[in-house]
Amino acid sequence: MDNQLDITPERDEDFDILVLGIGNLLWADEGFGIRVVEEMHRRYRFPDPVRLMDGGTQGLYLVQYVKACRRLLVFDAIDYGEPPGTMKLVRDEEVPRFMGVKKMSLHQTGFQEVISAAELLGWEPEAMALIGVQAEELEDWGGSLRKGTKARIPQAIEEGLKVLAEWGVQAQEREEPPATGLLRFDLDIAGYEAGRTAILESL
Repeated sequence: MDNQLDITPERDEDFDILVLGIGNLLWADEGFGIRVVEEMHRRYRFPDPVRLMDGGTQGLYLVQYVKACRRLLVFDAIDYGEPPGTMKLVRDEEVPRFMGVKKMSLHQTGFQEVISAAELLGWEPEAMALIGVQAEELEDWGGSLRKGTKARIPQAIEEGLKVLAEWGVQAQEREEPPATGLLRFDLDIAGYEAGRTAILESL
C-alpha cells in the first residue's frame, strides 16, 4: 500500500525525510520542482521514513511539514543567472541563501521564511539539500515546462536519488504506476498539458 501521500506531522512520531517540490504550475518553468517530485512518485517507491510532497506556493503553511522532518530535500526552479537548464545541488546552510539568490517569484522568499520559522520553532535539521534548475520561461501563464527544462527532470531525479542514498534510503523502481498520483484536481503533467493544448486549439 502506498503511504507517500499520508503526510501527517500531527502524529506522535515525526518522519525522517521530506522530499518537497515547490513552485507554481501555472507559470511555465516555475512548476519544475513539483514536476520532479510528481515523476519520482510515479517511478519509485520509498520506505516509510520518506514522504514526497507537492509544496506548491503554500509558503508558511509548509512550516509544520518542514519542522516534522529530520532531513529535507527540495526541488525548485532557481534563477542563478546561468544559462537555461543549468542545474545545481547545494546543501545545508547554503540552501536558504540559494533560495533567494535572485528572486523569481514570491514563493522563493516564502520558502526562506519557512526554513527560518521552522528553525525558530526549534527545528534542527540533520541535513538539507536543494536541487534547482535555471528556468527558461516564466512569463507564460497556464503554460507547461519548456522542453529544455522538462528534459532536466530525469537528471534531477538521479541527483535526488543519490542524495537519498547518502542518507541511507534506497528507492525501489515501480513495476506499474501507482494507483494514486501525487497531484490532485487533474494537475498531473499529462492532463495539464492536454488541457492546455485543447484550449489553444479551440481559440
